[in-house]
Amino acid sequence: MNDWPEAWSDENRGGRYGRGSASAQPESARVMRQVRRGPAAPPGQGAYGGVPQQPSYVDGHGHGPDGYDSGYNTGQVYGSPGGGRGGDGGYAAQRPAPDWRRRIKWTAITLVTVLVVTTVGTYFWADSKLNREVDLSKVIERPEKGAGTNYLIVGSDSRAGMSDEDKKRLRTGSAEGKRTDSMMILHTGDNGPTLISLPRDSNVEIPSFKGSESGKTYPATGRQVKLNAAYAEDGPELLVRTVEFNTGLHIDHYVEIGFAGFANIVDAVGGVEMDIPQDIKDTKSGADLKKGKQTLNGEEALAFVRTRYALAGSDLDRTKNQQKFLSALANQVATPGTVLNPFKLYPTMGAGLDSLIVDKDMGLFDLADMFWSMKGVSGGEGTSMNMPISGSSGGNLVWDKAKVKQLVNQLNNDEKVTVKGN
Repeated sequence: MNDWPEAWSDENRGGRYGRGSASAQPESARVMRQVRRGPAAPPGQGAYGGVPQQPSYVDGHGHGPDGYDSGYNTGQVYGSPGGGRGGDGGYAAQRPAPDWRRRIKWTAITLVTVLVVTTVGTYFWADSKLNREVDLSKVIERPEKGAGTNYLIVGSDSRAGMSDEDKKRLRTGSAEGKRTDSMMILHTGDNGPTLISLPRDSNVEIPSFKGSESGKTYPATGRQVKLNAAYAEDGPELLVRTVEFNTGLHIDHYVEIGFAGFANIVDAVGGVEMDIPQDIKDTKSGADLKKGKQTLNGEEALAFVRTRYALAGSDLDRTKNQQKFLSALANQVATPGTVLNPFKLYPTMGAGLDSLIVDKDMGLFDLADMFWSMKGVSGGEGTSMNMPISGSSGGNLVWDKAKVKQLVNQLNNDEKVTVKGN
């Protein structure tokens, strides 16, 4: 009995490989036949009520046994032209190659966006931390502004925010109020920066001035005092007025830092390397340092810049050490190891900005200009000096008026400074 479907016989199978085939070669892919059932039998008919509907056969191309198009969905097996492999023998569904240009483009856009957002955020964060407390508009009878920019940098003995333990550790004492411990003028311009120390024992005249709190105008009486007395009498505004009156130099910006802030900045930057010029032991400042190169922490650095009695030249040698240290500190802050390291940059900025007191017109770019200029002084691109001294009177240092006038003219005209200081 032939058990093959209708229209098929053993002869139809030919010599292809398969059941009963004598060929050793595999048969080629062929279309599988499908069975389609007819419509359901009418009610009342079935296996016992009539002749059951016979199944019909269609091949994979939708053709019945007589060759007509049955309209039935077609199905294919692998190996056929419409199957899972392409005509060239490869897979039809290939993953597209990655678009590297697009990826690089979006990566660059993302990095730039993050950089811009971080920079803008850091700027506003830092700007909000500046303590703009000094109002230079209260300073009267000011000299004309010259070329370049002049910063008055003041180190005060303020103990604000310091605990009793801090005062003991830093040996600052517990005096009330605050006085100027160091004063410097930094000039920036086209001919390199110039850093000029103003000894606090300088003999100066207190001019007429307007009280920073009262607003009352006090007439000049010709009083001769030490320079740091001006700050003690009426704060930063009178100090600026006194410096401008006695020099004829216009002060553009004011920057002040106290004891605690100074020590915190040094510690935040990881210490500052200094070449100590001689063995220093000062019981009042707490300095106990050996001659030679070494890295000073905040406590040691503060003791070093305050040292006075252990130095033969007293206040003049002290101001020279202050210049060297501040330049070295600025150089350390401006290194790539600090600027490009957020774990150092943000603590250093936080420590500095929290403790700085500046004038109301001071901006972050002005502050950056000041630091970079001080770095330039330490790098040999500028000049550092003391105010020229001609002698002393009653224990006060008297400025050399001729040299001071020449120095101020060179600064106002932004010329290269040729005047030598003490």
